[in-house]
Amino acid sequence: MYKVIIINETTKVQGGNIGHLIIGQDGIMSTPAVSCVIRKLKAVGGIILTASHNPGGPNGDFGIKYNIASGGPAPEGITDKIFQISKSLTEYHICPDLKVDISKIGKQTFNVDTFKPLTVEIVDSVEAYAEMLRGIFDFHALKGLVSGANHIKVRLDAMHGVVGPYVKKIVCEELGAAADGAFNCVPKEDFGGHHPDPNLTYASDLVNAMKGGEYDLGAAFDGDGDRNMVLGKHGFFVNPSDSVAVIAANITCIPYFQKTGVKGLARSMPTSGALDNVAKALKMNLYETPTGWKFFGNLMDAGKLSLCGEESFGTGSDHIREKDGLWAVLAWMSILAHRKQSVEEIMKDHWNKFGRNFFTRYDYEEVDSDKANTMIKELEATMFDKSFVGRKFSSGDKSYEVAVSDNFAYTDPVDGSVSKNQGLRIVFSDGSRIIFRLSGTGSAGATVRLYIDSYEKDPAKIYGDAQVRPEGLPDIQSQEPLVIED
Repeated sequence: MYKVIIINETTKVQGGNIGHLIIGQDGIMSTPAVSCVIRKLKAVGGIILTASHNPGGPNGDFGIKYNIASGGPAPEGITDKIFQISKSLTEYHICPDLKVDISKIGKQTFNVDTFKPLTVEIVDSVEAYAEMLRGIFDFHALKGLVSGANHIKVRLDAMHGVVGPYVKKIVCEELGAAADGAFNCVPKEDFGGHHPDPNLTYASDLVNAMKGGEYDLGAAFDGDGDRNMVLGKHGFFVNPSDSVAVIAANITCIPYFQKTGVKGLARSMPTSGALDNVAKALKMNLYETPTGWKFFGNLMDAGKLSLCGEESFGTGSDHIREKDGLWAVLAWMSILAHRKQSVEEIMKDHWNKFGRNFFTRYDYEEVDSDKANTMIKELEATMFDKSFVGRKFSSGDKSYEVAVSDNFAYTDPVDGSVSKNQGLRIVFSDGSRIIFRLSGTGSAGATVRLYIDSYEKDPAKIYGDAQVRPEGLPDIQSQEPLVIED
């Protein structure tokens, strides 16, 4: 499961010696809570042992992640230094006889040869995180929403990940939501044999339960608690790209932003342009970054960013330096409490006001690396031809004109660092986009990711299903070509 070691500010890091470790009770702490505790206790960093949103257990995935003093993921400059130092290590010491009771909150002190003394502090990571959320949201309003006279019915699925105890304590015990609406809240090392990724495929139990109409709001969380999926009654799906846009459009429903104001919005490049439409209408600064939360963290540390999101079910704000699944769900609850509408009504009102970005993503995994690279090179040859910009394509009654054709590069406005070759973009004049990204060109083959983002502002056409081919459009499987206009 998720064992966390946080190195406190009082630590003396000289010659590799560490004097003070902070560990979550029972060795479990969500990734958002790690960021919270690092910042609260002014630690110099934290080490997270995690499978993230991947299958866990003895035969599953496992990773080691290092977060810096800001609470965010270590940037490449630091991880590169760690790697270089690792190549020169000649020995390391272990202490197999050191017995630490990680179930007992408090400090324990040990005398070890190279650590004199070594203090191990066990903390209640759930309470520290809950205290932070109380300062962000109106818990009185949220309590009325989920347990008041006219309360909504909520179903939350922790997918046997680490966020289960947080759901139980904060949503059920403190806000008063029915305990029988919280599912799979006991953390398990192998996530109960399931894949803890909150999407329509792996959270199918939640999806099917929501389709029955018994629950008004549903949400699922991934293994380490930083990703989320939001559903409305009858299984109404909120695309992650839309989710961050709705939060942005209703951001003053959250007391935290009433106090701090909104410094800026950001999304990862593959994420749909739904957030762009809100930023433009509300005159907010918008940043488009490469994939990776560290890019958001840099903007936050510089005071340029308040709210951000990515298409892979990650949403967060500058309250910490990680995406935050439970925070995102409480943000949605805040909007529901303020507007007194259903999830579906709020989403459809949003589309009517800002237009809708029909967004979908296709992953082609373990394809031949050489052929994938050849395909990308041929795409580049077509896209980078000077005549390609301005070219028009039509499909059904829609016409698209190429406005931008490039391989996305990002210059960080804070430190000036440049990230190149982040994905091929075809951007059309109405904001619609087609994006190709190639990754994983190792022995297991390559993964080609295709993102399609089609903007629609016609009120008569905004309620369709992004996965269903509208009448009159070509069928991809039939390989019917688009009409190219000169």
